[in-house]
Amino acid sequence: EVQLVESGGGSVQAGGSLRLSCVASGFSSDDYSIGWFRQGPGKEREGVSAISVPNGATYYADSVKGRFTITREKNTVVLRMESLQPEDTAVYYCAASSFAIRHLDVGGLYDHWGQGTQVTVSS
Repeated sequence: EVQLVESGGGSVQAGGSLRLSCVASGFSSDDYSIGWFRQGPGKEREGVSAISVPNGATYYADSVKGRFTITREKNTVVLRMESLQPEDTAVYYCAASSFAIRHLDVGGLYDHWGQGTQVTVSS
């Protein structure tokens, strides 16, 4: 069965950093684009970052550009988050799509989702 597992969430002070990991199993992760999404309290889900097949192109939401970095190595996709702010507080999800990704959205093209990991940033 296809499975995605996120880890690395936690509580940090504003200005701090976290490293989120998404580990894929049950499918060839090289054949799937991987996106990171988040849903804050009282908010709708939003796309944060993505790395696409087949070309490895990366995408970032304007709100995180320059602070977050997405990378891929084998079956693991990492989201490095720096200069975290309280507005970044959310449950973060990774997801896999069989489509090439050319923009961020709320995740409609993604077929498989992880369970989420909580990120809390205090001021």
